[in-house]
Amino acid sequence: MPLALFALAISAFGIGTTEFIINGLLPDLATDFGVTIPTAGLLVSGYALGVAVGGPPLTMLGGRLPRKTMLLALMVLFIAGNLLSALAPSYGVLMIGRVLAAFAHGAYFGVGSVVAAELVAPQKRASAIALMFTGLTLANVAGVPLGTWIGQGFGWRATFWLVVAIGVAGLAGVLALVPRRPRPEGGVLRELATFRSGGVWLALAMTVFGFAPVFAVITFVAPMMTGVGGFSAGAVPVVMALFGVGLVVGNLVGGRLADRAVMPAIYGSVALLTVLAVALALVARNQIAFMVVITLFGLAGFATVPPLQTRVLDAAAGAPTLASAANIGAFNVGNAIGSFAAGLTIDAGLGYVAPAWTAALLGVAGLAVAGLAGFHALRTRDQAGRPVDSCDSSHSLTGTP
Repeated sequence: MPLALFALAISAFGIGTTEFIINGLLPDLATDFGVTIPTAGLLVSGYALGVAVGGPPLTMLGGRLPRKTMLLALMVLFIAGNLLSALAPSYGVLMIGRVLAAFAHGAYFGVGSVVAAELVAPQKRASAIALMFTGLTLANVAGVPLGTWIGQGFGWRATFWLVVAIGVAGLAGVLALVPRRPRPEGGVLRELATFRSGGVWLALAMTVFGFAPVFAVITFVAPMMTGVGGFSAGAVPVVMALFGVGLVVGNLVGGRLADRAVMPAIYGSVALLTVLAVALALVARNQIAFMVVITLFGLAGFATVPPLQTRVLDAAAGAPTLASAANIGAFNVGNAIGSFAAGLTIDAGLGYVAPAWTAALLGVAGLAVAGLAGFHALRTRDQAGRPVDSCDSSHSLTGTP
């Protein structure tokens, strides 16, 4: 794989760390700024909203720039957002810093997916995208625990300084290793025109419902463990580390499978995610079985990411950048739907196992949308009379057969 992919992964590692690190810092932030824990928690939802809402418009604004230049500009924005967070004199300024970093997140993974796919042969695109996303998954295994430890030992501002340093390393890597290519043809109008395609909207819907089960479970995994499984509070980080290992492995496996056939990879990973959600509900009181299943659940969850991202690139072939950024937003919409729906079941008094059943129902919805998307792809044919379906890994990003 080209070294440029590792540069993209370093930046993804920094972005993933800043996204998830706030969870471990909430008590310190609430104390320092004199706000409640739920108010401090809005820093999480504010970031997610920034990713979903800010990514596509920012991508449109940079639509006429060469993609390398766009990546560099996004990393500068990411660094600036985290620098502002590190220096924030108030809760409001910290929120602004988080949202700025989130804007960079949404656009970076959208543009970065296109760049990663262009760096390799067509039959290896999904693996290239998976390698970039490995930085995001490793953030859960290494970046977040390290950042939390630094924050607890040296103050939460030190954690943001760490992320700034990672961002600078990512910026230097992109500058040195990512090749410069001609700017995309067609500009914003061509990118917007891809949204006339039903295939693009079905690809986005697959992402929303195919990934929603992950956050339905993981948002409430701690109370499920302690309140149902009898785990101690100290065991939660260990189990989350196992989940993180599953994410890393699943991401790489999903890339390999998607290189062979994208739609079957989506069907298989979402179906496995659904089955494992049911298994979690059934084994919630068995600690050993729960640890095994939650690891596999993480594997299945991120096995969906490379094929889902590759599918939207195929559906928007010829002008994929904006659709790719929109798909990153779709992941975050799925996150919000999953956690919200699972929260409703707990509020309804159904208990802490209910999120697992919610995840299973969302997985069934994801499979239904994937079936519609696959049917639509088979009905849509290119000029050569072949199905325009990402199952054909030789189909290029330019739309030519």
